[in-house]
Amino acid sequence: MLPVWRLHRHVGMGGDKYVAAVAGEEVEERLGDQLRDRWEERFDELIGEVAPLEGAHDLIADLKERGCTVVLASSSIERHLDHFLALLDARELLDGWTTKDDVEATKPEPDLVQAALEKAGTDDATMLGDTPWDVEAARKAGLETVCLVTGGFSEQELRDSGAVAVFESIAEIRERLDELF
Repeated sequence: MLPVWRLHRHVGMGGDKYVAAVAGEEVEERLGDQLRDRWEERFDELIGEVAPLEGAHDLIADLKERGCTVVLASSSIERHLDHFLALLDARELLDGWTTKDDVEATKPEPDLVQAALEKAGTDDATMLGDTPWDVEAARKAGLETVCLVTGGFSEQELRDSGAVAVFESIAEIRERLDELF
């Protein structure tokens, strides 16, 4: 049994990397696919408890009003992402999104960010994330990252990983959009 803190420190890393990161390569080789399948089953049982961050829809709308292209870089499976998009009520606002099927490797590899850039049709972008894995993936793709502390990592940890700005909430980002864009 692994301690929760060890599991949490890797949240935000793609599922294809998570098992090896928290339990080692031997466990990945022996049980990785079974563990990911079981996680999916458990998450399906709990997905109804997921709620979007307060102000997420409004932030997307604000960015669109400013003429920004907005693509969600998600490594979710399609049905989970469909659920999240419905919760956000932003499907019509978004310019695109990714799923795990769009990439060979997930965060902290840059594949997901690169797939989102392709969907956006530009390399001129900024990543919004909340984990060091987001920052690392964006950096590998040549982007800067603005972070929220909503992923359970401290402001200092996010800055140390390379975030160019860190905010406590989406409301704070929305108040300071003029400084960012």
